Amino acid sequence: MRRREFITLFGGAAATWPLATRAQQQTMPVVGFLSGRSLTTDANLVAAFRQGLAEVGYVDGRDVTIEFHWADGQTDQLPAMAGELAKRPVSVIFGGGLDVKIRAVKDEITTTPVVLATGGDPVRLGIVSSLNRPGGNATAVTVLTSEIWSKRLELLRTLLPSVTVVALLLDPNNPTAGYITKDVQRAATVLGVQVQVAKARNNSEMDAAFAALPEERAGAVLVTADPLFIGKRPQVIELAKRFKIPAVYDRRDFPAGGGLMSYGASIIDQYLQSGQYVGRILKGAQPADLPVMQPTKFEFVINLKTAMALGLTIPPNILALADEVIE
Repeated sequence: MRRREFITLFGGAAATWPLATRAQQQTMPVVGFLSGRSLTTDANLVAAFRQGLAEVGYVDGRDVTIEFHWADGQTDQLPAMAGELAKRPVSVIFGGGLDVKIRAVKDEITTTPVVLATGGDPVRLGIVSSLNRPGGNATAVTVLTSEIWSKRLELLRTLLPSVTVVALLLDPNNPTAGYITKDVQRAATVLGVQVQVAKARNNSEMDAAFAALPEERAGAVLVTADPLFIGKRPQVIELAKRFKIPAVYDRRDFPAGGGLMSYGASIIDQYLQSGQYVGRILKGAQPADLPVMQPTKFEFVINLKTAMALGLTIPPNILALADEVIE
């Protein structure tokens, strides 16, 4: 082959490479990732979501493109963000950290397949028809079971048998607030504990709620998994320390950051399962046929340093139950 012919052939082939690359990018499915929180708080959850996708055969950047949309705690923006995302050429939408606006978000996504990670009951929240047959264009992965609040209270009473009043910190604007309150009160009645609801919609109300706990004779506080409290995790932990209130949280991040203890389903596992469901939908599964995933892995974590600072002695039977003890 002459040099000129080689150069012409080489140049012609090279000229097609960008076009081929663009074509590949255009055919690569796009997943819209919508969250009420931020990458700062959820980097580990994003990693788990990517892992779940990869386990089904979709590696981010190779087989699929993930578009991230973070509300950074501005949950009022979530419905509009969901509406804009639904207009984009995305194959599947994933939503997490948006329970406070989850029904409004779902209402904005009418046709695009959607997987929602929730801390509540998807049926009670009105985002699926039933747990086994979700129907419509949505399915969900939840970390809540009806027994979880009774287990948290049981652990609390074992640690603090003299406590008779327990506060429940919640955001009254969260649609899960009503039935969570009922579940906690039902469990408290069985254990002979009185529940004092502490409401907080923003930072200042959160400060006021903690400040009022000693006056209300609350010997401990249960902190719900609201985006406000999760997004302001260091502030919540500091308030519990300042007012010397033993607190039980829903996820490991709190005791790892200096909180007393947590009991709940693994949030990492929830995002892993969500990634798997998104991958299955990309392969052709319909959300209506994918049963709501319920938690199978639970974590009990306790921080001994914080317990000592509160003047608490952790009984051996509590330590034996813990999945992780932070010293």
